[in-house]
Amino acid sequence: EEAFHVSIRDRFAHLDADHDGLLSYSELLKELQSLRVLETHFGIDVQTDPKELAHVYKSLFVQFDHDSNGTVDLEEFKSETKRMMLAMANGMGFLPVQMVLEEGSFLKIAVERESNKLGLAA
Repeated sequence: EEAFHVSIRDRFAHLDADHDGLLSYSELLKELQSLRVLETHFGIDVQTDPKELAHVYKSLFVQFDHDSNGTVDLEEFKSETKRMMLAMANGMGFLPVQMVLEEGSFLKIAVERESNKLGLAA
């Protein structure tokens, strides 16, 4: 839990370009776009309607903005990220899944931190 909180806090600080302690739509949009989940299918680029992408990104922002004030604070970011990660893990079930983690991605950083902790503990 502590490693997750540290990782979330660091990622939030990185995304908070104006350092106001809140993520605007444009700040969070950069993170959502960097994931490229909607623009690829099994690692292959696919044509996606820009209007559809914009709608999906706006919907995702609303999902993070629990109090509907137009910004995402650290607790909202942490809560929604945790919920989404658990949903992804539950969706994977026992299916054989190969995940490719892009350099600098949130998941890559989290995996590296956990690997380092395990390496230090061994």
